[in-house]
Amino acid sequence: MKGAGRGGLRALVVDDEPTLVRVVAGYLEREGFTVQAAGDGESALELARQDEPDVIVLDLGLPGIDGVETCRRLRTFTDCYILMLTARADEVDMLIGLAVGADDYLTKPFSPRELTARIRTLLRRPRLPTGSSGGETGHHAEENRRVFGDLVIDPLAREVALAGKIITLTRTEFDLLEALSATPRAVLTRGQLIDRVWGGQWVGDEHLVDIHLGHVRRKLGDEASAPRFVVTVRGVGYRMGTG
Repeated sequence: MKGAGRGGLRALVVDDEPTLVRVVAGYLEREGFTVQAAGDGESALELARQDEPDVIVLDLGLPGIDGVETCRRLRTFTDCYILMLTARADEVDMLIGLAVGADDYLTKPFSPRELTARIRTLLRRPRLPTGSSGGETGHHAEENRRVFGDLVIDPLAREVALAGKIITLTRTEFDLLEALSATPRAVLTRGQLIDRVWGGQWVGDEHLVDIHLGHVRRKLGDEASAPRFVVTVRGVGYRMGTG
């Protein structure tokens, strides 16, 4: 991802309502973002390939290719943060949007201040090095891997493998699994997971944790009724299982 520092961050706003685009873009520009805008999914995909944004604000109800399909295609070539906008407070819309790789969502109408606060919270999330161990190789790299039966989590490489096969997770899904696996014997509440993954300034819905972990379970073939890896501790939160 390009962009480091307040003035270097790039945002792409995708919505077919010009007034909303202008308002959101104006707020983001005042926050120091360089902003591009698109009114449909095809244009958004082209701009995202060219500009490599740090965050994309993506409307669900786009003309032509809708927001869900646009998000799915974006995830084939970018790992930037995606915040989905929906005109309906419909849980199905939210679940579909998050299932194809969105990190967060907002329901219209919303406050532009809330939108920029959500984006800042996403961008403050700490990032581990990607693809390399930053100089740690061999024995030390092996030591950093976390093994739960046939599930192997490598925080340095940001990779998850199940029975030797790499499992593709979104950033948010990986971060939640990494947080749970860091203290495998401890039960973490939704609030604790939000603090570790999104940070203390989070202002959204805590049940977002349940949705993302539901996607993790599905990708790991983990049945909620008999989980091997992500275990629900009823009334408290989640912990890692042994596999």
